[in-house]
Formats: sequence, structure tokens, C-alpha cells
Amino acid sequence: AVELEGAPAAEARELARPPAPPRSRLLDPRLLVTALITVILVVGYWQYHILEIRSLAVALLAAVATETVLSRALRGRFANVQSAYISGVSMALLTKPQGPLLWPFAIGSALAILSKYVLTRRGRHLWNPTNFAISALVLLAPGSVAILSHEMGNSLATNLVIWAMGLLIVSRVRLLHVTLTYAAVFAALAPLRAAITGVPVLAEIAPITGPMYQLFVFFMITDPRTTVGTRRGRMAVAAAVAVVEFAIRLANDFHLGFAAPLASAPPIFALAIVGPIAMWLDLGRRPVASLKTGAPGVR
Repeated sequence: AVELEGAPAAEARELARPPAPPRSRLLDPRLLVTALITVILVVGYWQYHILEIRSLAVALLAAVATETVLSRALRGRFANVQSAYISGVSMALLTKPQGPLLWPFAIGSALAILSKYVLTRRGRHLWNPTNFAISALVLLAPGSVAILSHEMGNSLATNLVIWAMGLLIVSRVRLLHVTLTYAAVFAALAPLRAAITGVPVLAEIAPITGPMYQLFVFFMITDPRTTVGTRRGRMAVAAAVAVVEFAIRLANDFHLGFAAPLASAPPIFALAIVGPIAMWLDLGRRPVASLKTGAPGVR
């Protein structure tokens, strides 16, 4: 009471406010993101043998080196390498060269980090970095680079662990509505595509339980740095991504030439198309004060 007596009104209110409860370090979204990507990495390596240590090392080294150099040169400080770690691991998991090639991991990781510094508007990058890098690699070098598909399987136990951790993460960063909107629209469109193509409905829904989609729904489409500023807008973007993905897959079912380059990763290309357009429009109308850094997704 003595401290408050001579304080200005605003300062007195601040002093009188009860302290915020301590934030659990174990539930820090940044730690959870790192933990989940590491779990997927360990499961992929030990159980499914979907990557090699040398490709992981190359991807991580390229991501960390690019992040360190660019941050120091352009921002005058050394960046937190957690973002580079997530990008490097994601590139190592998702990139599947055609043969014993290492350059896709190095180039892809460097492109992912570089996009954060170059492809920007008003201080925010327009593409999720890993999404941009994988899209660029597959489009520019389709004969040398593919992406992870069914190699990691659909084990129920593995999926339960990944989905439990993933849902916890997107809940902590308040983006659960994005994941649920995308999943709901994806599931709603599955019967329509099944009716058009004659494929069983469960076969149309099954891809969302695969590793590429898990990384997509828990990291890429929910990356706080590349999502629009309103809840309704984020839900609209997630729905639009699901619709564009549906169109890409359907176009390939009917062997339409324009969609052939996108056939290997419809959700990734759908986000690469819809996401930056939405971000560009959203950043153009938002006040500067609202453009704050969010928790990290897959970088």
C-alpha cells in the first residue's frame, strides 16, 4: 500500500496486478515443436530407416550455417538456431533424392532459411520456409528429387503419439482451429473425390495419417509466422488449401498436364500457392503493431 500511494495511476495498477502464473517450461510451444520433430526423426530413423545420418548432418549443417551467416550479416546478431534445426530435420525427413545424392539436402535447407530473409513483406516471410524449399526442389529438379510418401507406414501406435503431441502443440500456440479446419475439409471432400474416381472413401482419407501430412498439418499450415492475422481468416485459408489440394489430386486423376508437376505433394503445393497470396493480402492491410513474431512452426 505504501508503494502504491505515490505512484501514478497506470503504474499503481501495474503494481497492484497479481503476478502471472509461471509458464511451464515443459509446455513451452518452442520446446514442444522441437520435441515432436525429434520424435518423428527418431521413429523414422530407427523403425522405418527413411533417412541416413549423413543426409541429416548435411541438412542441419546447411540450415544452421545459412541462418547464422544471414542473421549476423543482415540483422547484426546471431539467431536462435532452433528454427534452423527444425528446417534441417524437416528437409532430411521429407526430401528423397533419386539415388545417393546429398546436394538436395544442402540446397533445400539453404533455400528454406534464405526464403525467410528474402521472400518477405513488411518484415514477415510469405512462405513457410520448408514448404517453399521442398516445392522449389521438386519443381526445379523433378528427376533428382522426390518427397517422403508412404515409407513411414501408418502404425497406429506411432500415429497416436505424433497426433497427441501435435494437437498439444497447435493448442498451445492457439492454432488448433487451423489443423481442425483443414482436416475437416479434407475429410468432407474425400467422399466427393471417391464418387468421382471410384476409389474407396477410406483410401481417400488414409493419406492424412501419413508422415508427410503429419508434418504438414502440425507444422507447415500452422506456422504462426506465415498465418494470417484473424481466426476467421486462418480458417478460410486452411479450407482454401484443402480445396486446392483436392483440385490438384483430381486433376492428376484425369491426367491433366498442368497438374503433373504437382502430383507428388498436393498439400505442400496447395499451401505454396494459397499461403503467400493470403499473407501478402493480409500483411498489406494490417497495422505495423500487429506484426509480431509468433511461436515457431516448421521453418
